[in-house]
Amino acid sequence: MNNDIIRIANCSGYYGDKLSAAKELVEGGSIDVLTGDYLAELTMGILYSQKLQRGSDKGYVATFLKQLKQIAQACQDKNIKIVVNAGGLNPKSMSHEVQLILDEMKLSSRVAYIDGDDISQDLQTLQDEGEQFNNLDKEISLKDSGHKVLTANTYLGAWGIKEALDQNADIVICPRVTDASVVIGPAAWKFNWQRNDYDQLAGALAAGHIIECGAQATGGNYAFFQEVKSFKNIGYPIAEIHEDGSCVITKHKNTGGLVSIGTVTAQLLYEISSTEYLNPDVTGHFDTLQIKQIDDDRVMISGCQGSSPPTTHKVCINLGGGYRNGMELILTGLDIEEKAVILTDALFDLLGGKEQFDEVDIDLIRQDKDDPDTHEEAMALLRINVKSQDPKLVGRIFTAKVVELALANYPGWFSKDSIGSGTPFIVYWPTLINSKYVKERVHIDGKETEVLPTNQLIDHDSKKPNIDIIVPNYNEGETEEIYFGRLIGARSGDKGGCANLGVWVKNDEAYSFLYHFLTVERLKELLSDLADYQIERFDFPNIKAVNFYIHGILGDGASSNTKVDALAKSLGEYLRAKKVNVPKELLKEI
Repeated sequence: MNNDIIRIANCSGYYGDKLSAAKELVEGGSIDVLTGDYLAELTMGILYSQKLQRGSDKGYVATFLKQLKQIAQACQDKNIKIVVNAGGLNPKSMSHEVQLILDEMKLSSRVAYIDGDDISQDLQTLQDEGEQFNNLDKEISLKDSGHKVLTANTYLGAWGIKEALDQNADIVICPRVTDASVVIGPAAWKFNWQRNDYDQLAGALAAGHIIECGAQATGGNYAFFQEVKSFKNIGYPIAEIHEDGSCVITKHKNTGGLVSIGTVTAQLLYEISSTEYLNPDVTGHFDTLQIKQIDDDRVMISGCQGSSPPTTHKVCINLGGGYRNGMELILTGLDIEEKAVILTDALFDLLGGKEQFDEVDIDLIRQDKDDPDTHEEAMALLRINVKSQDPKLVGRIFTAKVVELALANYPGWFSKDSIGSGTPFIVYWPTLINSKYVKERVHIDGKETEVLPTNQLIDHDSKKPNIDIIVPNYNEGETEEIYFGRLIGARSGDKGGCANLGVWVKNDEAYSFLYHFLTVERLKELLSDLADYQIERFDFPNIKAVNFYIHGILGDGASSNTKVDALAKSLGEYLRAKKVNVPKELLKEI
């Protein structure tokens, strides 16, 4: 291991990411730590279902075990540490499975696991002590949600990981820790950072956030994808972190993809809200950091300032929302809206009325064109979704009643779906817990060590950096209409029931235009579907970007959402497809 840096690579951005990425990172070049981020809000619900179906000893990300068999020998030989959150709902059981693999391979790597995140059995006691677990988006208390709790997990921080590494663990199995914790922990261990080394921790937080989604930092899902020379064998990201918290984002040589200011900026803007990025160990102020291209596929992040973490920890609660079913019908040709009305009127008459369902969503998606050149251009999509606590009400009877109308309703009737049963859905409940209730534990070699959150050890210091935003007015002059995406990059994603839309440009002149042009009001004009939502804008002049936080657009998040793009992943590309008038001066470098 280099004394000056720690090279941390991430092989997974979600449950289902490229299986061979771990092996490719371990064998493709020098790294010190291999991390894997497998958990999203919905993933915890999936793992809950796994435990119900397969037994109480399950509830972890089993694909990691397949990866481990491919890399365990090489990691021991090369002294590569492994830190993953694949423990999910059952880190103890996963650590047992990991140990069995090591024993079978006759390896001596030491395994640690962390727990203390699961508060599902403590909710009533905590509520009795004053914790309301109010939904962050709706200000409704958990007891008033009307739904059954399935999972409740606190987002733990990095200090348990550091403790495990301090005790010479080689493999650390984490539960629900924050995505960046698997990077912050090894960096804090390497450089022996202290709890109040906030600037250093903030730098590692930025690094962790950038590499947490795997190939999204190395050219994947990149707005200017034409800049990426090859999407074959795309390299997964590596953060070379220095003692002062600065880092270089890179990838192994001879791999596809791209590491540029643009790809790093895009990922930095992904799934954030304000300029302050909250973490149990530090608050990172992303409007202070600087991004610089220092070489091919090497981008430096520096100057990120940090302050004390919040006095609360975030909690992911998944609730059983009930059952849902839906069908997609194709309407073709003339009188599309009238066809949709006669279908829905007849359907809900057969079903006994809309009012018996908890929720009915009817969306008519006009993809059809006037005087179409092809059959498909004459087609519109009618999506009908229903929800209920009663599985029978939204079961096969729902889709059967739709099919009954096939010869008795609008002309040209056909469906994209077959008859199916209703499926359970999950309501995501983002909330907070006072950090004083957090009890994190590290287990290694039969020994248990308690790790307290920072706020239980040192006084909270809310000092924040003063950022002066000075953006000169742009000279509009003569304009030209272009697709917005020829000027701007964008990346969007889900934040529970909310969504974020980050927008950036490549030079100062374009940022001046973006800053003044793309107001919340202008965004709602361009994307009329957003008109009824509360939207906040946050400015990042240091990286020539703005971020919009759209409240409530994804309903209750997770699997409860019935939108075509249920995770808002394409919202940025929607904005880029709009035509706008921009100063001709800005077109010279496009």
